[in-house]
Amino acid sequence: MQAVILAAGMGKRLKSLTKNNTKCMVKVNGITLIERALRILDRKYLSRIVIVVGYEGQRLMDYIYSLNIKTPIQFIDNSVYYKTNNIYSLALAKDYLIAEDTLILESDLIFEEEVIDILLQDKRETLALVDKFESWMDGTCMVLDAEDSICEFIPGKYLKFGEKDKYYKTVNIYKFSQHFSKNTYVPFLEAYKTAMGNNEYYESVIKLIAMLDTKEIRAKRLEGQAWYEIDDIQDLDIACSLFTENDTEKYKGITKRYGGYWRYPRLLDFCYLVNPYYPPAKMTEEIKANFETLLTQYPSGMRVNSLLASKNFSVDQDYIVLGNGAAELIQVLMESLHGKAGFIRPTFEEYPNRYDADDSIYMGVDNAQFTYSVNDIIDFFGANRVDILVLVNPDNPSGNYINITELKRLIEWCRQEKIKLIVDESFVDFVDNGDSLEQLTLISDDILETYKEGLFVIKSISKSYGVPGVRLGVMASADKEMVKAIKKKISIWNINSFGEFYMQVAEKYNKDYVEAINKIKITRRDFLKKLERLTFLHAIPSQANYIMCEIIDGTKSIDMASYLLGRNILIKDLSEKIGNGRQYIRLAVRCEEENDYLVECMKEYMASNR
Repeated sequence: MQAVILAAGMGKRLKSLTKNNTKCMVKVNGITLIERALRILDRKYLSRIVIVVGYEGQRLMDYIYSLNIKTPIQFIDNSVYYKTNNIYSLALAKDYLIAEDTLILESDLIFEEEVIDILLQDKRETLALVDKFESWMDGTCMVLDAEDSICEFIPGKYLKFGEKDKYYKTVNIYKFSQHFSKNTYVPFLEAYKTAMGNNEYYESVIKLIAMLDTKEIRAKRLEGQAWYEIDDIQDLDIACSLFTENDTEKYKGITKRYGGYWRYPRLLDFCYLVNPYYPPAKMTEEIKANFETLLTQYPSGMRVNSLLASKNFSVDQDYIVLGNGAAELIQVLMESLHGKAGFIRPTFEEYPNRYDADDSIYMGVDNAQFTYSVNDIIDFFGANRVDILVLVNPDNPSGNYINITELKRLIEWCRQEKIKLIVDESFVDFVDNGDSLEQLTLISDDILETYKEGLFVIKSISKSYGVPGVRLGVMASADKEMVKAIKKKISIWNINSFGEFYMQVAEKYNKDYVEAINKIKITRRDFLKKLERLTFLHAIPSQANYIMCEIIDGTKSIDMASYLLGRNILIKDLSEKIGNGRQYIRLAVRCEEENDYLVECMKEYMASNR
C-alpha cells in the first residue's frame, strides 16, 4: 500500500497565509497540515508516499525533507498548476497508481488518525471515504444505498439543500486497489482528461465509474471521527478549535467562540441557555414559508418594531424598545447611566463588563446555595451607597429567585433612595411557584409606572423563547425620555426581517409557549432529582432553565468539562467565574433524553477516574 497526496494547488482563499506558502504548509495549532498527515501515514508501514507538488513546490519539498519522514517519499512536479485542476495532478501520478494499492488524499485536509485506520482495516478493496452531510460542508456529495453503493454523485453546485438529510460528503480520501486503478480508473481518467481537458476534477471520473453500476467502488462511512477541509480562514479557525493537543485545550478553544455551535453538528450544547420545547414546529414552518421574502426585503424601522414589542408584551409603545438581543440594550443602557453601580455576584457578567469598574460595587454571595433576599440587598447597598442597582432575577448562574411581592418592595426602596433599578428577567418565565406568566413579569404599565424615573426591565427573548439565532431582546421603562434616548442611540434597522417576522407572528403561538414552559418545569424537576442522586455533585435548586452544581469529590471542573466535550457534550465551567477555590459547573436543561445522556456520561467519567 502506498499513498498519493495532491498538493499542487495555490490556496488563494487563505489569502496572506498562502502568499508565499503552499496551502498544506498552513499551520493548525502550530503544526502544518502536511506534517500532520505525513506523521500519520508514516506509522502505517506504506511502501512510499507520492506527493504531487506545484505552487511553491521547491519550498514544500525542502520543508518535507526537513521532517525526516521514514517512509520513502517521491515528488512529482505539476509545473502548470496555475492553469490545471486536480485531474491533471492525479494523472501525473498514474504510473504509481497502477503499480500497487493506493491511498489518495488531498493536502488541505486535517484528520485524526482513526480516519486512515478505518479505511485500511476495511477489507473492501476500493473505497471512497464519506461523512454525513452537514451545513458547514461544501463540494461533492453522494447518495448511498444500504450496501454503500453510490447511487448518485452530486457536485456542490447541484446540491438540493432540502434533500440534505440523504447526502454524504466526500472527505476526499480514497482507497484504490491496484486492479481498480489499472483496469478502470486510470483508463477512464485518461479518456476523460482527453475529452474534457486538464481543468477538471478527478472526482468527476469517480462519478462516471459509479454511474456504470459495476459496484467496483463503495463508500466507507465515518462514524464521528474528526476531519475538516480547510479552504479559508474560517475553516482554519474551526480546525484550530477541533484539533488540539488535549481535550482541555479543545474545550477552551470552542468556548472562546461564544456560540456558532452549528458548525459542530454533533455537539450537545448544555452551555448556552434556550428553551428545548419552543418554538413549535408550525411556527418554524411559517418562518420557512416566508424565508425568501424575509431574506430579500428590508425590515421595518425602530418605530414599527416598538409597536410589535408593545403588542407582544402589552405595554405602552413609548415604554418599550426592541433590541438586537438583550446584549445590545444592556450596552446602551449601561453607557447611558452615571454614578456608582451595584452588582450582585456571581451573576451575568455582561452588566458589570459594560460599566466602569472604578464606579462598581459588588455584593458577593458565597453560601452553599448562593441564595440572597431583598433584605440582604437592602442591608448591603444601604451600607454601600450606589446610584444604580442591577438585579438578574432569576440570577445566572445560581438560579436564585426573588418573588414579585419582594421585588415590589425592592422597587419601593430604590424609589425612596433614588436608586435606579435594572431588573433582568430573562429567565423569569421558567419560575415554578404557581404564578402565571403575567403574574411573574415586571413588564406591565402599572408596575413600570410605580417608579417612572428609575425602573428598567430587560428580557432576552432568545433564552426563554428558544430563538437565539434571531437575536431579540426588550427593555421596558416608564421613563419615556430614557427610552427615547436609547432608541436614538440604536440603529434604526437594528432588527433584521427574521426577528421582525418572529415578533409579528409570536402572539399566535402563546398557548404553545405556555405548554413549552410547563414542560420544561417538569423536565427541570426530573433533571434536578437525577443530579441530586450523584454523590460527587451538590446540585443547587434553580428557578431558571439551568442548574448550577458544585463538584464535591475533588474533581476539577475543567477536567469534567473536557471529558464531556469528548463525548460531544458542552457544559459551562464556572470555577474561574466563582473564584472561591471550589469547583462549579452549570448545566442547561435540555430534553429528558439528552439530560439522561449527560448524567450517564458524568457517571462514566467519575467511574473511570476512581
